[in-house]
Amino acid sequence: MLHRLRLPGWISSHLAALRAMLVFTVLLGLAYPLLMVAVGQIPGLKDKADGSLIERDGTVVGSSLLGQAFTDADGNPIVRYFQSRPSAAGDGYDPLASSASNLGPESVVDTIADPADPESGVTSLLTDVCSRSLAIGELEGVDGSRPYCTPGGVGAVLGVFYSEGLTGDVTRVVSLNEDCATTPVPFTATFEGVAVECAEFGGDYAEAILTPVRGDAPDHPAVPADAVTAGASGLDPHISPAYAELQVPRIARERGTDEATVRDLVAEHTTGRFLGFMGEPAVNVLELNLALDEKFGE
Repeated sequence: MLHRLRLPGWISSHLAALRAMLVFTVLLGLAYPLLMVAVGQIPGLKDKADGSLIERDGTVVGSSLLGQAFTDADGNPIVRYFQSRPSAAGDGYDPLASSASNLGPESVVDTIADPADPESGVTSLLTDVCSRSLAIGELEGVDGSRPYCTPGGVGAVLGVFYSEGLTGDVTRVVSLNEDCATTPVPFTATFEGVAVECAEFGGDYAEAILTPVRGDAPDHPAVPADAVTAGASGLDPHISPAYAELQVPRIARERGTDEATVRDLVAEHTTGRFLGFMGEPAVNVLELNLALDEKFGE
């Protein structure tokens, strides 16, 4: 009687693993990607699969899925266009560096710059928000003040020293985000009867108790939140209807038209909530600005 030749167990195991690898390589490395490419070419999906690119006169000017800045070479807003929200992706709206700033609500104290190296300073999220709000207020002709911001556009945060560490009498107060080299007079003169100092490079304020000062700014600032904060991706193509409305008077003035006409264009490029209840309405900035150019010229 003939007996079948049986391979050693270790060889059989390796052959089985090799067969599995080849099968899954064909299925997941070839068949599945090709199937997804084919599905992406189905009418209704093809545009998104190809990047939702927007062309004008045969030239790709952007994607409806990716935001971009409408600023000049110096980074100043081009006043005849709607402005996007801030971006922390690279130098701004860099698709190769999609990211957030990773700064959170506890980021309220700046790092004072070395006088010998003015670029060495690092601003907190609070100061970023304050300075952006002030700049947008000036651009749009509205009140750019916000709670916990100084009139100069930095975070209104005091470092308060107490005689008993956490308690006791106030012995010293420092405005932590106002540098003596540039802002010798703090935003508030006194705190609990003690004169407020400005901050100095190299100063030791580690034992101070952080005390944000709300100020007299309105509860609901004129400048919307999305105008002063960057999104998680840094590539957001949309702004809120509130931020678009804030910009309408400037756009109408720069384009030589009435505000109602501009609002109609905004409405045409505003998408509602997904399925009627998910998310918030949003305005696509690139598509809106292209519509402005089509209607009024560049």
